[in-house]
Amino acid sequence: MLPPEPRLPGARELVEQSRYFVVHAPRQTGKTTSLAALALDLNAGGRHAALLFSCEQASYAGDDVAAGGREILEAIAAEATYGLAPELRPPSPWPEASDGALVRAGLSAWAKQCPLPLVLFFDEIDALRGNSLISVLRQLRAGHNARPNPFPASVVLCGLRDVRDYRVAADGNPDRLGTSSPFNIMVRSLRMSDFTHDQVAELYGQHTADTGQEFTPDAVDRAFEHTQGQPYLVNAIAYEITGEMGIKPPDPITAEHVDKATERLILARRTHLDYLSTRLAEPRVQRIVEPLLVGDALPNRDTVYDDDVAYARDLGLIAQTPPVRVANPIYKEVIVRVLTQRVQESVTDQPRDFLLPDGRLDMGKLIHGFVAFWKAFGASMAQGENYHEAAAQLVFQAYLQRIVNGGGWVDREYGLGTGRIDLFIRKPYTDADGKPGVQREVIELKVRRSKDGNPLKGALVQIDSYLDQLGLDTGTVIIFDRRPSVLRKRPNPAITSTSTPSGREITLLIA
Repeated sequence: MLPPEPRLPGARELVEQSRYFVVHAPRQTGKTTSLAALALDLNAGGRHAALLFSCEQASYAGDDVAAGGREILEAIAAEATYGLAPELRPPSPWPEASDGALVRAGLSAWAKQCPLPLVLFFDEIDALRGNSLISVLRQLRAGHNARPNPFPASVVLCGLRDVRDYRVAADGNPDRLGTSSPFNIMVRSLRMSDFTHDQVAELYGQHTADTGQEFTPDAVDRAFEHTQGQPYLVNAIAYEITGEMGIKPPDPITAEHVDKATERLILARRTHLDYLSTRLAEPRVQRIVEPLLVGDALPNRDTVYDDDVAYARDLGLIAQTPPVRVANPIYKEVIVRVLTQRVQESVTDQPRDFLLPDGRLDMGKLIHGFVAFWKAFGASMAQGENYHEAAAQLVFQAYLQRIVNGGGWVDREYGLGTGRIDLFIRKPYTDADGKPGVQREVIELKVRRSKDGNPLKGALVQIDSYLDQLGLDTGTVIIFDRRPSVLRKRPNPAITSTSTPSGREITLLIA
């Protein structure tokens, strides 16, 4: 476990200054653990009465303001029983008050009788919904503005979202929060950071110190590459290797172990990744993710779009710094697999039928197999997908994943403004001398729309550069022609050969 304060720089200083502030980060990044450690440390200092409690039990209250207030006070009382000395605990029973003033009255009475300044961490604050959330926020604002009358010295709101996005929990209507919202009393919003490379090495180094089992430098590098420091993923990979895969001391943990553990996590769709996938169905998330999947440029920027970008960042789906991109390679893979799961389940072709005697993929047969699938099912599937702009590319990736899965890997490169998706296939095989080798193949996906010209020339230039970087002589370009005039005619897909500007041989499929 890493020390919490470096991941929340400035939090202690804000508490010392009696400030109200926000801590937010995606699920399972260490918010609760870090704040619990901070509360323990503050209490050990003897100058504060600090308490972390969860608002989650009040999530059912919705617009029932009284129920929401009572549940918050109950959560505080329950945690205080274990977390605070008797003389620092809140009054029992809590004072009576009107429905919309229960929290303010209770916290005021507690602050008045407590011999130390109160520091309260409202964990899972955005689990509250509707009027319950609005009421709690307004009561905190009213108590804050009434100081120096007794009220908690410092309040920390902790959740998935930044305070600017609490309107989502208030039924999506910013007007419901009104002018009496606590926005203007929150002096700062702290986003809990992901692990740095050095912190990943430090965390894994603790395992080595405890067990003697080394994470090789390449393994640490690979774990950071796959996760970009997302705390849940960093820990999940290590547990998968040491627990589920059974790699025990003194055997060192290698980059190959990390790769295998990563694939196992993706296939198993562990709780965190499964939760993440449900967000893809949200329209505001789709608005951000879909351009990434097809390589389109950003839509016209406006306030709503900027809010959606911030929301996707708060969820942890996209990186915290520009340019807009998927947060890490594991999420990139999960997004595609979630969106293509229904199509993958429809592919009846067997992977073994596409293997050459030495174990390499028969790329010609794979492309012809996809054409048959596309003619039978793919075109209609593409029409029915939620992510319409990316649907055709997703259908191909689903078919490819089904054929490659289990015996190889598909690395995906996509991003805003590139106008393409690059797929890099790696397939182990045994060469003529009986030595292990890795087959490498590149496929570039393009879409032609009515508003665009023919993308073939640009595609050949782009794949030429990619093949040059990889030292390969051949590749495949697939162009999905989605112009309405073409779709109405339903022409048969055409497979031909062409070449890049530098003379590399390209298999071309127009579908």
